[in-house]
Amino acid sequence: MRYTIALAVSTLMAGPALAEVPVVVTDIPPVHSLVAQVMGDLGTPVLLLEQGGNAHSYQMKPSQVQALAEAGLVVWIGPEMTPWLERGLEGTAGQARQLVLLHAEGTEALAYGEAGAHDHEGHDDAEHDHEEHDHEGHDHGPEGGHDHDHEAEGHHHEGLDPHAWLDPHNAEAWLGLIAGELSTLDPDNAATYAANAEKAQAEIEALEAELTATLAPVQGKPFVVFHDAYNYFTGHFGLTVAGTIALGDAASPGAARLSELRSGLEAGAALCIFPEAAHDAKQVEQMAEGAAVKLGGALEPEGSTLEPGPALYGQLMRGLAQTLADCLKG
Repeated sequence: MRYTIALAVSTLMAGPALAEVPVVVTDIPPVHSLVAQVMGDLGTPVLLLEQGGNAHSYQMKPSQVQALAEAGLVVWIGPEMTPWLERGLEGTAGQARQLVLLHAEGTEALAYGEAGAHDHEGHDDAEHDHEEHDHEGHDHGPEGGHDHDHEAEGHHHEGLDPHAWLDPHNAEAWLGLIAGELSTLDPDNAATYAANAEKAQAEIEALEAELTATLAPVQGKPFVVFHDAYNYFTGHFGLTVAGTIALGDAASPGAARLSELRSGLEAGAALCIFPEAAHDAKQVEQMAEGAAVKLGGALEPEGSTLEPGPALYGQLMRGLAQTLADCLKG
């Protein structure tokens, strides 16, 4: 009799609720972190991008392709960030729901060069039309709109900037969307998903206040970064990027661009220059050598070098803020 009761209890505990939790696949660490916070103890999402991997040119393993085919929900930034996942989805026979965050309702999406162009307070996200931007011929040079011959650098850096997780308002909105998608697939656990999302949203609000205080003393102080990935972060917190070495992950800066940037550094156009995690710091170090600029710590915008999990999003955002403040305050 005791065995029968114990078996029944264990079946109930591991039964309907857990059995119905969908398999969720995510593309990059910040998205994985947000999904993990919403799922909580109910399950662990799959993260496709491995530590140290390049988010723009990753190649999935066969086991990851299989996980994608078996997924009930795929949560990803969009093809602007992870084009390899778009190809993977086209090649699978799976019927997974997709939540494409960059194009989702409530996302404040920027075209390259639009840092700070939107007023977050009172903005009606549902009416924001991503197609209103004229991306053709759009000049978004990081030095205030100068044309740096993108073709010479082998890369057309235009269209929507996919690094939208660096705006905490977007992360808050996404938590609600993720909870909604999970609740549709797993209604028995809808209350848990909603509660987890609300808790995570409150934590991001507190994080935003913390980062605002950290960065307030360095607002308006110019700095140079490795590549054009920080528009959401700098626009949200009122920071000033004086230039970037590369326009994107796939871009190789031309000699004219490097010469212009070097001249600006020698003239004191920036207080600090920052290398980037997962990229060789040698070029940044060479740019800083002998110039009137301090070499800052490595910035990590995508979390590819951090330990994946629910805590990663907060670690990523705090790391950016603290690394910037440590150099710019001095």
